[in-house]
Amino acid sequence: MKAIEINGTIKVYSKLPNSWKGVMGNFSKLSDEEIKAYGFYDVVTPEYNKVSETLSAVFWNESDKVFTYNVSDIDFNGTLAELKEGKIKSMKRNALSKLNATDWYITRKTEKNIDIPSSVTNERDAIRSKVTTAETEINNLTTKKAVAEYSTLI
Repeated sequence: MKAIEINGTIKVYSKLPNSWKGVMGNFSKLSDEEIKAYGFYDVVTPEYNKVSETLSAVFWNESDKVFTYNVSDIDFNGTLAELKEGKIKSMKRNALSKLNATDWYITRKTEKNIDIPSSVTNERDAIRSKVTTAETEINNLTTKKAVAEYSTLI
């Protein structure tokens, strides 16, 4: 990705234009130094966690001769307790969905007294165990950012 500053406004290009200021048809094939001579420089996107961080507007970094962004923490709405509650509810909905996939075994056992395969009971026990562990872990988190970044694979 390249960018150029024109009259105080930075324009970011995912792909260089084919023509630019007198160079017709092959501008994107010029060397990096030739492209820089026209004012186009690399855009460097810093690593950041999209769940808990955000990027500023693009700006020119004079010392590194690149366009880049600052990374800052997202200001989450709600209290820490409310974020934990939401994360736990979301995780439990996901677990319920997984359990629903095998509920017919439970219904069949209740209605027809047909045994539930041990692989199914083991899977359901593992889901419930993961929920219990994750709920404890979430409740032990101390920052909004940590709650936002917490991920369970249930």
